[in-house]
Amino acid sequence: MAATVQVRQRGTLTLPAEVRQRYNIQPGDTFSLVDLDGLLVLTPLAPLVPELAREIERARIEAGLSVEEMLQDLRTSYQ
Repeated sequence: MAATVQVRQRGTLTLPAEVRQRYNIQPGDTFSLVDLDGLLVLTPLAPLVPELAREIERARIEAGLSVEEMLQDLRTSYQ
């Protein structure tokens, strides 16, 4: 797939709707831009905080802990 984008004032690029839909790119998504000797590579960055929150919640449920129990365990382990 090839697409043409134009740099606007303040360096803004607009990704074509087809690209945004194909890769489920949403407003506010963050990307890393790597310059490989003139070849620009744009890759999405996974938002770590929501991903970590989901993993913590999954582990909490699997362990059968309430949020209060988990927080208390964290408090006592770091004292």
